[in-house]
Amino acid sequence: MPVPRRFDRRPPERDTTKVNERIRVPEVRLIDDQGTQIGVLKTADALLFAQERELDLVEVAPEARPPVCRVLDYSKYKYEQAQKLKQARKHQQQITVREIKFRPKIAEHDYDTKKHHVERFLKHKDKVKVTIMFRGREVTHPERGTMILDRLAEELAELGVVEQRPMQEGRNMTMMMAPSKAVLAGRVGEDLAGEPDGDGAATAAPSLATDAAAADGPLAATAAIADAQSADGAAPEQSAAPEQSAAPEQSAAPEQSAAPDEAPAGDVQSADATAAAGQQEQVEAPEAAAQDAGAAATGTAVP
Repeated sequence: MPVPRRFDRRPPERDTTKVNERIRVPEVRLIDDQGTQIGVLKTADALLFAQERELDLVEVAPEARPPVCRVLDYSKYKYEQAQKLKQARKHQQQITVREIKFRPKIAEHDYDTKKHHVERFLKHKDKVKVTIMFRGREVTHPERGTMILDRLAEELAELGVVEQRPMQEGRNMTMMMAPSKAVLAGRVGEDLAGEPDGDGAATAAPSLATDAAAADGPLAATAAIADAQSADGAAPEQSAAPEQSAAPEQSAAPEQSAAPDEAPAGDVQSADATAAAGQQEQVEAPEAAAQDAGAAATGTAVP
């Protein structure tokens, strides 16, 4: 079943300007289409004057005595006025009011989240109405709400200015913040988190290359890292130099330590050989002496 439409008791919007036959006064002060004042004429004569020029007789000052009327093209006049109003609205800066609510016992993380919302509103050039809601016996400690609002205004001093100081109305305490001149001028408001900053670009390049080449395999990832390091400039060369200088030191150290170990081994073997030869000579000497003594006793010659 369709809902019946309510009867609109408001009168229709009509143009209240009196034009031509709608002018009911007996006399008017006439101004022609060139802006020249003709003088006071009867309304019928002024209307005839306008019709002869194919223009309209328009009442421009109804409060005057007699009313002032002007001869002009009323349709063109209305169009020009509408265009002027449109241009004025285009250049007019419209500021909306956003509201965000806090509690006097708000947690730190909740406070940070709501503060970021206020910051976003101010960057969009909107006014922000900050409200502290008190419940129960919390209303007996308004200083807590004032402390939160003062802290918020201090942390966002670069983005917004306080238009209305904290004011308590019943169980709510409100503060109005407006965008600062820097935000309205466009110098502040764009988030710079995504732009590279100094060394951040150099450190981010290898990681991005590694992530992009990881799907193609380890060889592609290694090649991407090498390309990123070569693009960085002198930083990889400085890091590669210590590795080249360290490699010979590590290879030379075992040779120096091995040389002393080989020398004592040769000396020990030669000493053992000399000692064995001496012992053999000592054993052979008594045997030779015994043979010589036996030969002397028997009178035989020893070969």
